Amino acid sequence: MFLTISTTGTPQRPATDLGYLLHKHPEKAQAFSTSYGKAHVLYPEADAERCTAALLLEVDAVALVRRGKGKGRGGAPDAALAQYVNDRPYAASSLLAVALSGVFSSAMKGTCTARPDLPGQARPLRVEVPALPARGGPGLVRRLFEPLGWTVTAEPVPLDERFPEWGDSRYVGLVLQSETLTLAEALRHLYVLLPVMDDAKHYWVAPDEVDKLLRAGEGWLPDHPEQKLITSRYLSRRWSLTRQAMERLELVRLAEADDSEVEDIDNAVEAEAEEEERPTPLAVQRRGAILAALHASGAARVLDLGCGQGQLLQALLKDVRFTEIVGTDVSMRALTIASRRLKLDRMGERQASRVTLLQSSLAYTDKRLKGYDAAVLSEVIEHLDLPRLPALEYAVFGAARPRTVLVTTPNVEYNVRWESLPAGHVRHGDHRFEWTREEFRAWAAAVAERHGYGVEFVPVGPDDPEVGPPTQMAVFTRDDKEAKAAVRHEVAPYERTV
Repeated sequence: MFLTISTTGTPQRPATDLGYLLHKHPEKAQAFSTSYGKAHVLYPEADAERCTAALLLEVDAVALVRRGKGKGRGGAPDAALAQYVNDRPYAASSLLAVALSGVFSSAMKGTCTARPDLPGQARPLRVEVPALPARGGPGLVRRLFEPLGWTVTAEPVPLDERFPEWGDSRYVGLVLQSETLTLAEALRHLYVLLPVMDDAKHYWVAPDEVDKLLRAGEGWLPDHPEQKLITSRYLSRRWSLTRQAMERLELVRLAEADDSEVEDIDNAVEAEAEEEERPTPLAVQRRGAILAALHASGAARVLDLGCGQGQLLQALLKDVRFTEIVGTDVSMRALTIASRRLKLDRMGERQASRVTLLQSSLAYTDKRLKGYDAAVLSEVIEHLDLPRLPALEYAVFGAARPRTVLVTTPNVEYNVRWESLPAGHVRHGDHRFEWTREEFRAWAAAVAERHGYGVEFVPVGPDDPEVGPPTQMAVFTRDDKEAKAAVRHEVAPYERTV
């Protein structure tokens, strides 16, 4: 990953002043450690007439994989091998932008203690980036840089020069030239627009990214014609952060037009105004819906199948209506954590007699699970491979046969409402599938019909009119009449044979 910054000069105003501005001596090659590798600064040429500083970023591919998992759009791979085989070591991206801000932080702020007169001076600048991913092509590159005073040359990189019929790649070779910008302005442009053109970030986009964007965009972003696109892409399309940034940019623009301070305009609400109430976490809403359904069923003896670390078990224990509670999981580690969460070793004898933890797999029948009033499978089925669902179905509905079964699972249609979820990705790395409402209802209805249950569906969380709730819950109730008829139908042929 490579970038060069060049300037020209005269004996009275030597080009080597670039070394003062960057705080890097032209006669030295320096190296700096970053979270993802090593950044090198060197000067291929340095004299009074022309000076070029080069930033070379050597990406540590192993560190990139280790740190990249689950860190937002840029960190979450699009395919199984994408985290190992990608363009990050070679093409300019948010990795290079972060290296710029780290290695040239003083230059970006426009400070130079040795020569305080230099940062405010515009100078001839030429920036070259040999390989730059540009989602939107050369046209977008020009729309981003030209309004800022750059002359832009963006040459598409062919997929393979030997096969011109294959066309161009999504990469361009970029050359920017300007006579009117300071070095600090140039660096701030690059810091914001490199990840914007790549349209991906390698790290988690937190709320403080809004402040970083506004600091780097001061003086140019509020009036940029592509302000909305820049803001949305820089913030990884997180709509709440984008909206917050756009509102603050509008305040900046209004303040500049009114020749006043932002604080003087943004004074409609008192500083000590009451904070908005935080929404209830979905996991809490889900447990509340499960408890309400169990109460409605009149269940006293309850199975928590796939209990994990025991959050639901903890809620069940607090309710005296549940006289016997059994938690099962295939993972002994999960059961150990659940035991610690419940403080079983310090629990009174009477309370401890209400709860039992069992290691058991839902892919096999278990005689210990028969005879209970209700069973809960909360966020469990999506962790199984689809071919194993029939085994779970028989183990729960055919063998254990509790009177009531509650099944909750994510509604994949709602995923578009999660601002931090990469497009096309499931909510958890271990999810083997996530169903639409129609798919879940079809599966549940078929299970109910095969095993003599009725089924109803309950939304959990905000029920969006377009995409439904974030969690969908099926409430199965055993129809003893239908169940007996089904059993007689299955046994009858065998009896006739005998």
